[in-house]
Amino acid sequence: MHELAGGAFPSMPHTNTYSVSEKPLGTARHVRIVTIGAGASGINMIRTLRGKLTDYEHVVYDKNPSIGGTWYENKYPGCVCDIPAHNYQFSWNHNPSWSGFLAGTDEIERYLCKVCEDENMGPSIKTSHRVTSAIWNENKAIWELQVENLEDGKTFSDSCHFLLNATGILNNWKWPNIPGLHDFKGELIHTANWPKGSEYAGKKVAVIGNGSSGVQVVPALQPDVKELVHFIRSPLWVVPSQQQLLAQKPIDILRDLKTDGNKFTAEQIERFNSDPDYYLQFVKAVEEDINSKFPMLIKGSDVAKYATKMVTMFMGAALGGNPELMKALIPDFEIGCRRLTPAVGYLESLTAKNVRVVTNPIEEIVENGIKISTGEVIEVDVLVCATGFDVSFCPRFPIIGRNGNLQDQWAEDLPRAYMSSSIPGFPNYFMFLGPNAPIGHGSVFTITEHIAKYISGIIQKCQTESILSLSPLPAAVDDFYEHINAFMPRTAWSGTCRSWFKNGLENGPVTALHPGSRIHWFHMLEQFRGEDFEYTRESKNRFAYLGNGFSTKELGDGDKTWYLNKSS
Repeated sequence: MHELAGGAFPSMPHTNTYSVSEKPLGTARHVRIVTIGAGASGINMIRTLRGKLTDYEHVVYDKNPSIGGTWYENKYPGCVCDIPAHNYQFSWNHNPSWSGFLAGTDEIERYLCKVCEDENMGPSIKTSHRVTSAIWNENKAIWELQVENLEDGKTFSDSCHFLLNATGILNNWKWPNIPGLHDFKGELIHTANWPKGSEYAGKKVAVIGNGSSGVQVVPALQPDVKELVHFIRSPLWVVPSQQQLLAQKPIDILRDLKTDGNKFTAEQIERFNSDPDYYLQFVKAVEEDINSKFPMLIKGSDVAKYATKMVTMFMGAALGGNPELMKALIPDFEIGCRRLTPAVGYLESLTAKNVRVVTNPIEEIVENGIKISTGEVIEVDVLVCATGFDVSFCPRFPIIGRNGNLQDQWAEDLPRAYMSSSIPGFPNYFMFLGPNAPIGHGSVFTITEHIAKYISGIIQKCQTESILSLSPLPAAVDDFYEHINAFMPRTAWSGTCRSWFKNGLENGPVTALHPGSRIHWFHMLEQFRGEDFEYTRESKNRFAYLGNGFSTKELGDGDKTWYLNKSS
């Protein structure tokens, strides 16, 4: 043994309280995980956890009697997803048999149900169960839950180490704040709660709202109703459908699709099914086009200027050059300030003889109709509210962390989350598509897949590194939002328009969208930034998880020299 230069051997740290764990490095601590919501995010999380974790249990609670989330709930006439169907699916469960370029609500719901059946997810999901409260127990490092069984009305207790909120942002629908709304004696309908068997043919129908739902329900109702009165508060940019735009691309695989209107021909569907390489090439070409839209959202860019010019021409033509309709519907705010909507048939339907567009403010709802600011009462038989959702991000039940109830915090202040998924003071609580997520950036399926991988990696870290709980540092969230607030003025989203991106405000901070492109989001989530979090551990020694000197990678029947493989 050799003495260090200049003196004796250094003294080694020593403590009488620390002892080596007899578990090998990589041993996973058992955890229980609860996910709220069995839509796309909750379904995907089941599969992600199965592939990523060991020694865990997982249950998904959903308030509805069946899975599917928004595609179980939204059944209004004309309801379709305006993202191309072949890109509105899981990357791990392709459906080459989508009937058309865009898929309707029933077809998407069937797809999600089939995914659950194919993957045997039923045992992990409890439908007709609503979580009514969640309280963090610091001493036990668990979330204590109250869950209501909606079938028998009984409430029971549950607990979990990790609580995942997959309820989504467009889930809690709301009535418009109009005086006298519930005094209406006709049929009152919200698009997100469309009653089965509702009869509107031959009736005089009013539709309030021209957001994503309104622009779909109007052309669906128009051919069958006696008269349709459409009330709009703000203009909106209506863009050509993705199908129209892709047909103009100089890419053979996109131009040569065999379609009958929005539907694929039987020959085209057969080729998608029989030629996997061709099919993947098609899906990737469409995906690349979807991802290319972000430059158009940068204020003052040449791309934005060109898009504004072309969409203005497109809308004017679709409205038949009608000057009154063009004035009411073509915006003077930036393209993309409100969600860009490929509203197939919407503009054309407004030129029909049985349609009246009203831009005058609504003063009140009366028993037989709608009174507008001119004093006129427009009598209708059916009143349809296409007025959207509560997009405040405020939870629908108490979530009580270290410093109080998240409902109170986000009711008083702007909703803020670390990379949209976690919140200071709420340990082991993660959200899918929380504040400033890329909800307006394309298909939610691949977005939620990335969030699931990110969250499951964090849970695995906690399991194998003796971490009981973690939550983001307040300073990290402050820095994140300093960047968001400095970046957003560059985008059309921050323009002067009334938008759910800003919680329905005309001017205000952008609370719903990620500060960057879709690829930017994927890139950001590639690595977990552990330095941005605070931890509680099983042991005071952060390296206790190193254990007895052995690794789980050298035990059992696995490849013990994996590092020699080319892929490593």
